[in-house]
Amino acid sequence: MSEIPKILAGRVAVVTGASRGIGKGIALELGAAGATVYVTGRTTTPGHLPGTVGGTAAEIDELGGTGVAVVCDHKDDSAVEKLFAQIRDEHGRLDVLVNNVYNAPGSARWIGRKFWDVPPKAWDEGFDIGVRSHYVASVFAAPLLIESGGLIVNVSSPGAQRQMHNAVYGVGKAAVDRLTADFAHDLADTEVTAVSIWPGIVNTELLQMVPADAEGRRIVTLPGEGSFDLDIAETPRFPGRAVVALAADPNRKARTGKAWKVADLAGDYGFTDIDGRVPRAD
Repeated sequence: MSEIPKILAGRVAVVTGASRGIGKGIALELGAAGATVYVTGRTTTPGHLPGTVGGTAAEIDELGGTGVAVVCDHKDDSAVEKLFAQIRDEHGRLDVLVNNVYNAPGSARWIGRKFWDVPPKAWDEGFDIGVRSHYVASVFAAPLLIESGGLIVNVSSPGAQRQMHNAVYGVGKAAVDRLTADFAHDLADTEVTAVSIWPGIVNTELLQMVPADAEGRRIVTLPGEGSFDLDIAETPRFPGRAVVALAADPNRKARTGKAWKVADLAGDYGFTDIDGRVPRAD
């Protein structure tokens, strides 16, 4: 296998919530492209789910990038502020911010529930880590990104525009995409690009716990949404390749303020998942 071109050598990135899942996949792809990647998360030792911030950083190093693990609770604004102060002190620049952190296990408890069956605490859990956290990180990252003409990527979902999972999930993702649009408005006189990306069904560590059926297939059924074969789902590296393509695109500003399906970006930029497919989950 040929070495991946280091098209992002010299660039500095932050991926929030990168111990596992989509965040880890994005961080690994940025590292494989040669970037220095600060990965945040709270997990320092494996638990019910595999993955730690240190483990992701080590894998980035193995791929030819530089991984920097930062233990960070994104409910703690002062800890987030310190993260970006550290980046300024250590590198004096920031080129990419990926706002990915999300309480996926917590959200999964309420999939398919009517709004009156979803407790108010689920709203707070979904918005504190998943909307507010994206805003806070962007506030502290903005001065560095404006200096570099960088990129903000908010990880969102088609649930922003159609019913998925439950009311709290949909409103949260719509809020993320509104945040993207308003970031782009405020950054219009700068070189910073702000976009949302919409992955499809992603075979994360959480979904890898779904057992195989009698025919050996791993099928997940989402109430009211259908059944999905996880063995043909996206890997977490697929949205990572979308972020790398955007970061390397000198004309990316034309995409600012909008949400983009990862599969559509694959068609535009010519990348595939790690197995050569372009998964689609419309």
